[in-house]
Amino acid sequence: MKLRAIKKLEGILTLRSGLHIGAGDMDMHIGGTDQPVVKHPHTLEPYIPGSSLKGKVRSLLEMQSGLIIYTDGEVIKYSTLRKEEVINDPVLRSRGEKILKIFGTSGGDVEDETHFGPTRVSFADCYLNEEWKRLAKDNRWLLTEEKSENSINRIQGTAYNPRFIERVPEGAKFDFLVTFKILEEDDEDLLDSVLLRGLKLLEHDALGGNGSRGYGRIELRFNDQDIDRRFRDLDPFWEETGL
Repeated sequence: MKLRAIKKLEGILTLRSGLHIGAGDMDMHIGGTDQPVVKHPHTLEPYIPGSSLKGKVRSLLEMQSGLIIYTDGEVIKYSTLRKEEVINDPVLRSRGEKILKIFGTSGGDVEDETHFGPTRVSFADCYLNEEWKRLAKDNRWLLTEEKSENSINRIQGTAYNPRFIERVPEGAKFDFLVTFKILEEDDEDLLDSVLLRGLKLLEHDALGGNGSRGYGRIELRFNDQDIDRRFRDLDPFWEETGL
């Protein structure tokens, strides 16, 4: 096993609905928003952490694999593949091995690393696209918005528990970069058959919080025209892929 190449997936991530990725702010702000979005500490501009992208793509692929029922609610690990039900199902085991090769395994189990090698994929933080920022400045568009939420009493028909959630508004554009290490001859197939499908699943689902309420819908467009064409035509639920 050796590093043969590093492939780059670059492009534009466009929000098709408001996005909320929380900052984890525990301070109280009188008159302020209840749930702020994560922002760069120097520019105070919103951005999308690479960890949010990686976590959601991995989660969707694990859900699609059928292995979640054997994980006790945790991420797929090498110990998941050693369970009797998975050992006796070569399709399930193959799906799990592909996910672990791409996203890596826990550092606590040496056997994991020696079996699959190092993590192949790396997700960079996504910052606002410079051209879109200039357009936003010229049009005096806000970089974030506050959306009010509440609960409804089903019997009385009254609203209660009001809260204000900060979102990055629909239409905002971010630059994204995903790198993929080619360590073995069949790794290029993992890039096309698994990673791109995970990104397509993300387009079908949602990024960040409150996805069931319509938040976090995105669209991905790749700079490489061939990859972009294949991505647009991709059916992430095509069973013959093995996932």
